Amino acid sequence: MTELIVVLVMISLIMLLAQMNFFSLLTKNTFRVQAQELISAMQMAANAAAESDKRYEVIIDMTEQTYVLREITSPDLSEVLDEEIIVSNEFSNNCQAAYVLFDDGDFANEGRAKFRVGHSGWQYGGRIVLLDRNETPYSVVVNRLNRIVTLQDDEAALLLPKRPDEMLF
Repeated sequence: MTELIVVLVMISLIMLLAQMNFFSLLTKNTFRVQAQELISAMQMAANAAAESDKRYEVIIDMTEQTYVLREITSPDLSEVLDEEIIVSNEFSNNCQAAYVLFDDGDFANEGRAKFRVGHSGWQYGGRIVLLDRNETPYSVVVNRLNRIVTLQDDEAALLLPKRPDEMLF
């Protein structure tokens, strides 16, 4: 009987360790999934704009911790119409938007940050810094030169545009 109790205690300890590892893996995957959803929305906007003459905008609301992908249909860019919204999602405790740094030097850590894309590419590139549950920073880098949006560990460096006096032509 004692051997049976020892075996049951050992099995329960192993199950407890496995459960703790599973939940930490699930939390990490939840961050990756949410970050990938944001990247997918941005790639969807870039691809749709490249294939058409339409313009799209990804609005990241730092205060509300949400983001929206919309097709721009009206000249009034400040108003988002319900019929324009393609994707609307919110960040959770596992994935928080900390700030946005645009490649022209603009910085946003509250309010709204807007990435617009048209047939010729992104209007501005930048870095969206996301924090996981442990407040580890990750960067979603929007490259306006090649339209690629990537997720990188830590706060990645940006490719900044050159000033006119630095250009050779």
